Amino acid sequence: MDQPEIIKKFAEQDEKLNAIYVSVEKTRKYFLWTLIITIIVLVLPLVVMVFVVPAFINTYTTALGGL
Repeated sequence: MDQPEIIKKFAEQDEKLNAIYVSVEKTRKYFLWTLIITIIVLVLPLVVMVFVVPAFINTYTTALGGL
């Protein structure tokens, strides 16, 4: 192989590596947002329930205690 062909191959590989990098970054952002949405939808309601359920039970038992 002569010099221009090698340079051409390196240029092609550089373009492909850049395309792969862009694709990987999009995938990384997709997984990040999937994680954030999962936390919001699943974990946050569980944390809120830790505070809401005891207050509800207290109110419920207080109301029944008056009967």
